[in-house]
Amino acid sequence: MKALHSTTTRRGFLAQALLLPPVIALIGCGGGGGGNNPVTRSAAGKWAATLLDAISGSTIGPPMNARAIAVVQTAIFDAWACYDGVAVGTRLGATLRRPAGERTQGNKDQAVSFAAYRALVDLYPAQKALFDTAMTALGYDPTNASTDATTAVGIGNVCAKAVLDFRHTDGSNQLNSYADTTGYVPINTADSVVNPKFWQQIRFPNGKSPAYIAPHWGNVTPFALSSSSALRPGPPPEFGSAAYIAEMNAVIQLTLDLTTEQKTLVEYWADGPRSVQPPGHWLLFALAVSDRDRHDLDQDVKMFFALGNAEMDAGIGCWECKRFYNLSRPITAIRALSPDNPSWAPAQAPDFQTPPFPEFTSGHSTFSGAGAEILKRFTGSDFFLYSPTSTRGATTRIETLRTTWNTFSEIAEQAGASRRYGGIHFEAADLEGRKMGRTVGGLVWDKAQSYINGTIAG
Repeated sequence: MKALHSTTTRRGFLAQALLLPPVIALIGCGGGGGGNNPVTRSAAGKWAATLLDAISGSTIGPPMNARAIAVVQTAIFDAWACYDGVAVGTRLGATLRRPAGERTQGNKDQAVSFAAYRALVDLYPAQKALFDTAMTALGYDPTNASTDATTAVGIGNVCAKAVLDFRHTDGSNQLNSYADTTGYVPINTADSVVNPKFWQQIRFPNGKSPAYIAPHWGNVTPFALSSSSALRPGPPPEFGSAAYIAEMNAVIQLTLDLTTEQKTLVEYWADGPRSVQPPGHWLLFALAVSDRDRHDLDQDVKMFFALGNAEMDAGIGCWECKRFYNLSRPITAIRALSPDNPSWAPAQAPDFQTPPFPEFTSGHSTFSGAGAEILKRFTGSDFFLYSPTSTRGATTRIETLRTTWNTFSEIAEQAGASRRYGGIHFEAADLEGRKMGRTVGGLVWDKAQSYINGTIAG
């Protein structure tokens, strides 16, 4: 295929299927806790792992799962804060603070577990059996619905309810399966392109045509952003302009000339249905940090609280921008600007060729920028030696490819770049998403610290 100009020709291109999900392994890394000693996770770490299982088993999209991470981790934090000397909860402040004599490890573990359980059952009701099993494994009775705030069980249940009551009216429309509340109607349909500048609902080769996920998400109440549009970047290159064609050419060339490492990154960051998705990926990295540094409960609660709310606000800001500009994906733009090129496809699995929401900005880039900023600030260093193992299947062989990252920033940069390698995004969407995510991370970090240190105004 040749690069596109005002008029263009092509050679056929269809990316190979990426068949198997990635297998992830932490290979080590400094900062404490190395060697062969087994890691014993805190109660918060165990619930983070359960939350990742729930995300993988869910059918909701990235911004909803980002919000779910924030809701669970905020419920946990608010319950934990009742047993801390200075921290204040996000909903009930310090009104339920327990006396020093009750601030035992057992009470903290029980309170955060009941808070996590109540939040998870509310967010992922179809997976209640998973959460019941997790509670039983910890030695708790999931049917105990006590609201006696002089007990750890009651603290957990009451704090979770306060967070859930607030989030049930936050604009997400969770209680109505996150249905759109804005009446969005796409300009283009899966079978008819009226204006190729704007987003098109794509029909995949298997006949499926997923609709726009969460066009109303800009209406969700953020944690730290002053508004969902506060960080919206200016417009990317105008559709059909020389700068736009240059970005499009770059995507085409990348998908044609993918190196082995780039193919690995495309596959590793696919994060489509039945995966932990981009926000969950950063919770996964946070768990690796927890294991590496042998976190106790207090450290995990603080880290996951900041990270979860950063992922939520990243999703809100990014999705508001997507809806505001409503721009087409490369698959629509390339096919429209090249009449000779009607079958161009991204380097993605054919049953999920491109995500069902507009192009600008990149969700991967925004979620990753926010996650990297939080983890860098929490650990006090950008250093993070991590190696994912990406396994690709074929009819005759299974090939394992490896790459290694050295910093959180490098992971975030390659997560964003992977979407250009795979034909999902143009450069502006990636770079502007990274900037937005970093800024989100800083804002959330500052606000989270004000709750942790008990200095929040009001």
